[in-house]
Amino acid sequence: MKILITGTAKGIGKAIAERYLSLGHKVHGIDVLPSNIGHPNYHHYIADVRDVSSLPEILSVEVLVSNAGTQNGEDDIGVNLQGAMNVAEKYAFQPRIRSVLFNASASARSGFEFPAYVASKAGLVGYMKNVAVRLAPYGAVANSLSLGGVLTESNAPVMEDAECWEQIMKATPLKKWMSLEEVADWVIFLTLTNRSMSGQDVLVDNGENDLNCTFVWPKK
Repeated sequence: MKILITGTAKGIGKAIAERYLSLGHKVHGIDVLPSNIGHPNYHHYIADVRDVSSLPEILSVEVLVSNAGTQNGEDDIGVNLQGAMNVAEKYAFQPRIRSVLFNASASARSGFEFPAYVASKAGLVGYMKNVAVRLAPYGAVANSLSLGGVLTESNAPVMEDAECWEQIMKATPLKKWMSLEEVADWVIFLTLTNRSMSGQDVLVDNGENDLNCTFVWPKK
Protein backbone atom coordinates (compact mmCIF):
# COMPACT_ATOMS: atom_id res chain seq x y z
CA MET A 1 0.00 0.00 0.00
CA LYS A 2 1.27 3.53 -0.74
CA ILE A 3 1.52 5.61 2.44
CA LEU A 4 2.25 9.35 2.62
CA ILE A 5 3.30 10.87 5.94
CA THR A 6 4.33 14.45 6.69
CA GLY A 7 6.86 15.31 9.37
CA THR A 8 8.92 12.11 9.14
CA ALA A 9 12.38 13.42 10.06
CA LYS A 10 11.96 12.60 13.75
CA GLY A 11 9.56 11.86 16.58
CA ILE A 12 6.07 10.57 15.86
CA GLY A 13 6.37 10.85 12.10
CA LYS A 14 9.55 8.82 11.96
CA ALA A 15 8.15 6.17 14.31
CA ILE A 16 4.99 5.62 12.31
CA ALA A 17 6.89 5.60 9.01
CA GLU A 18 9.11 2.84 10.36
CA ARG A 19 6.07 0.90 11.54
CA TYR A 20 4.42 1.00 8.10
CA LEU A 21 7.72 -0.06 6.54
CA SER A 22 8.00 -2.99 8.93
CA LEU A 23 4.59 -4.15 7.70
CA GLY A 24 5.72 -4.14 4.08
CA HIS A 25 4.18 -0.89 2.86
CA LYS A 26 5.77 1.73 0.60
CA VAL A 27 6.19 5.01 2.47
CA HIS A 28 6.69 8.53 1.13
CA GLY A 29 7.76 11.12 3.70
CA ILE A 30 7.70 14.92 3.57
CA ASP A 31 9.64 17.16 5.97
CA VAL A 32 11.58 20.42 6.00
CA LEU A 33 14.52 18.39 7.34
CA PRO A 34 16.47 15.47 5.83
CA SER A 35 15.60 11.94 6.90
CA ASN A 36 17.79 9.21 8.36
CA ILE A 37 15.36 6.38 7.59
CA GLY A 38 17.36 3.87 5.62
CA HIS A 39 14.91 1.54 3.93
CA PRO A 40 14.48 0.63 0.24
CA ASN A 41 10.71 1.25 0.43
CA TYR A 42 11.08 4.74 1.89
CA HIS A 43 11.20 7.87 -0.29
CA HIS A 44 11.90 11.25 1.33
CA TYR A 45 11.06 14.71 0.02
CA ILE A 46 12.19 17.99 1.54
CA ALA A 47 9.31 20.46 1.40
CA ASP A 48 7.39 22.93 3.56
CA VAL A 49 3.73 21.98 3.97
CA ARG A 50 2.85 25.67 4.13
CA ASP A 51 4.09 26.13 0.56
CA VAL A 52 1.87 24.27 -1.88
CA SER A 53 4.33 24.82 -4.73
CA SER A 54 7.03 22.91 -2.82
CA LEU A 55 4.93 19.78 -2.35
CA PRO A 56 6.06 16.88 -4.57
CA GLU A 57 3.87 15.11 -7.08
CA ILE A 58 2.95 11.79 -5.46
CA LEU A 59 0.17 9.99 -7.28
CA SER A 60 -2.39 7.47 -6.02
CA VAL A 61 -1.79 7.85 -2.28
CA GLU A 62 -3.81 5.25 -0.41
CA VAL A 63 -3.17 6.32 3.18
CA LEU A 64 -2.36 9.90 4.17
CA VAL A 65 -1.11 10.76 7.65
CA SER A 66 -0.89 14.51 8.19
CA ASN A 67 1.56 14.67 11.06
CA ALA A 68 3.86 17.66 10.45
CA GLY A 69 3.51 20.22 13.20
CA THR A 70 5.11 22.66 15.57
CA GLN A 71 4.43 23.46 19.22
CA ASN A 72 4.70 27.06 20.37
CA GLY A 73 6.74 27.89 17.27
CA GLU A 74 6.76 30.94 15.04
CA ASP A 75 3.81 29.79 12.92
CA ASP A 76 1.72 27.14 14.65
CA ILE A 77 -1.40 27.95 12.67
CA GLY A 78 0.45 28.04 9.36
CA VAL A 79 2.16 24.69 9.88
CA ASN A 80 -0.40 22.76 11.92
CA LEU A 81 -3.60 23.91 10.24
CA GLN A 82 -2.93 25.50 6.85
CA GLY A 83 -0.14 23.01 6.15
CA ALA A 84 -2.43 20.08 6.90
CA MET A 85 -5.09 21.58 4.66
CA ASN A 86 -2.59 22.02 1.83
CA VAL A 87 -1.50 18.40 2.07
CA ALA A 88 -5.00 16.95 2.26
CA GLU A 89 -6.32 19.01 -0.62
CA LYS A 90 -3.39 17.97 -2.82
CA TYR A 91 -3.24 14.24 -2.10
CA ALA A 92 -6.48 12.96 -0.57
CA PHE A 93 -9.22 13.52 -3.10
CA GLN A 94 -8.56 10.85 -5.71
CA PRO A 95 -9.90 7.34 -6.41
CA ARG A 96 -7.12 5.35 -4.69
CA ILE A 97 -7.48 7.02 -1.29
CA ARG A 98 -8.44 4.70 1.55
CA SER A 99 -7.92 6.71 4.74
CA VAL A 100 -6.70 10.06 6.04
CA LEU A 101 -5.52 10.71 9.58
CA PHE A 102 -4.66 14.07 11.13
CA ASN A 103 -2.41 14.43 14.17
CA ALA A 104 -4.44 16.78 16.37
CA SER A 105 -3.96 17.18 20.14
CA ALA A 106 -5.69 16.69 23.46
CA SER A 107 -5.34 20.45 23.89
CA ALA A 108 -7.91 20.89 21.11
CA ARG A 109 -10.42 19.50 23.64
CA SER A 110 -9.14 21.13 26.82
CA GLY A 111 -7.70 24.46 25.67
CA PHE A 112 -4.84 23.96 28.13
CA GLU A 113 -1.79 24.92 26.13
CA PHE A 114 -0.21 27.70 24.05
CA PRO A 115 -2.93 29.86 22.40
CA ALA A 116 -1.93 29.54 18.73
CA TYR A 117 -1.20 25.84 19.15
CA VAL A 118 -4.62 25.19 20.69
CA ALA A 119 -6.31 27.19 17.94
CA SER A 120 -4.42 25.33 15.21
CA LYS A 121 -5.31 21.89 16.57
CA ALA A 122 -8.95 22.75 17.29
CA GLY A 123 -9.25 24.08 13.74
CA LEU A 124 -7.67 20.87 12.47
CA VAL A 125 -10.37 18.77 14.12
CA GLY A 126 -13.05 20.84 12.42
CA TYR A 127 -11.30 20.57 9.07
CA MET A 128 -11.00 16.80 9.52
CA LYS A 129 -14.79 16.54 9.71
CA ASN A 130 -15.09 18.48 6.46
CA VAL A 131 -12.60 16.12 4.81
CA ALA A 132 -14.54 13.11 6.10
CA VAL A 133 -17.74 14.35 4.48
CA ARG A 134 -16.01 14.93 1.14
CA LEU A 135 -14.15 11.60 1.22
CA ALA A 136 -17.23 9.50 1.92
CA PRO A 137 -18.18 9.22 -1.78
CA TYR A 138 -14.74 7.64 -2.36
CA GLY A 139 -15.50 5.02 0.30
CA ALA A 140 -12.62 6.45 2.36
CA VAL A 141 -12.44 7.48 6.01
CA ALA A 142 -10.92 10.53 7.70
CA ASN A 143 -10.28 10.91 11.42
CA SER A 144 -7.97 12.72 13.81
CA LEU A 145 -5.87 11.43 16.67
CA SER A 146 -5.69 13.73 19.70
CA LEU A 147 -2.80 12.65 21.87
CA GLY A 148 -1.96 13.72 25.37
CA GLY A 149 1.63 13.41 26.61
CA VAL A 150 4.00 11.49 24.34
CA LEU A 151 7.64 10.65 25.10
CA THR A 152 9.26 12.72 22.33
CA GLU A 153 12.19 15.09 21.99
CA SER A 154 9.87 18.09 21.70
CA ASN A 155 8.51 17.38 25.18
CA ALA A 156 11.98 17.29 26.74
CA PRO A 157 11.45 20.61 28.63
CA VAL A 158 8.90 18.97 30.92
CA MET A 159 10.23 15.42 30.84
CA GLU A 160 13.63 16.62 32.09
CA ASP A 161 12.25 19.02 34.69
CA ALA A 162 11.70 17.01 37.87
CA GLU A 163 9.18 19.44 39.36
CA CYS A 164 7.13 19.64 36.17
CA TRP A 165 7.20 15.88 35.68
CA GLU A 166 5.98 15.30 39.23
CA GLN A 167 3.06 17.68 38.65
CA ILE A 168 2.20 15.94 35.38
CA MET A 169 2.21 12.49 36.92
CA LYS A 170 0.00 13.70 39.77
CA ALA A 171 -2.49 14.96 37.18
CA THR A 172 -2.35 11.88 34.92
CA PRO A 173 -4.62 9.06 36.15
CA LEU A 174 -2.62 6.25 34.49
CA LYS A 175 0.70 7.75 35.72
CA LYS A 176 2.45 7.50 32.37
CA TRP A 177 2.86 9.05 28.94
CA MET A 178 2.57 7.24 25.63
CA SER A 179 5.57 5.74 23.89
CA LEU A 180 6.14 6.24 20.18
CA GLU A 181 5.43 2.54 19.69
CA GLU A 182 1.97 2.96 21.23
CA VAL A 183 1.25 5.96 19.01
CA ALA A 184 2.16 3.84 15.99
CA ASP A 185 -0.27 1.16 17.18
CA TRP A 186 -3.12 3.66 17.14
CA VAL A 187 -2.14 5.08 13.74
CA ILE A 188 -2.06 1.62 12.16
CA PHE A 189 -5.45 0.74 13.64
CA LEU A 190 -7.11 3.98 12.52
CA THR A 191 -5.70 3.94 8.98
CA LEU A 192 -5.51 0.24 8.07
CA THR A 193 -7.84 -1.76 10.32
CA ASN A 194 -10.61 0.80 10.61
CA ARG A 195 -13.02 0.91 7.67
CA SER A 196 -16.23 2.18 9.28
CA MET A 197 -15.37 5.04 11.66
CA SER A 198 -15.08 8.43 9.99
CA GLY A 199 -15.28 12.05 11.07
CA GLN A 200 -14.17 11.24 14.62
CA ASP A 201 -11.52 12.76 16.85
CA VAL A 202 -9.96 9.98 18.95
CA LEU A 203 -8.65 11.16 22.31
CA VAL A 204 -5.80 9.09 23.80
CA ASP A 205 -4.31 10.81 26.84
CA ASN A 206 -4.01 8.33 29.72
CA GLY A 207 -7.25 9.67 31.18
CA GLU A 208 -6.07 13.22 31.77
CA ASN A 209 -8.67 15.25 29.90
CA ASP A 210 -11.82 13.63 31.25
CA LEU A 211 -10.50 12.67 34.66
CA ASN A 212 -8.15 15.48 35.68
CA CYS A 213 -7.41 18.06 32.96
CA THR A 214 -4.31 20.22 33.37
CA PHE A 215 -1.28 21.59 31.51
CA VAL A 216 2.24 21.96 32.92
CA TRP A 217 5.24 23.74 31.36
CA PRO A 218 8.45 25.14 32.88
CA LYS A 219 8.36 28.75 34.03
CA LYS A 220 10.65 31.09 32.15
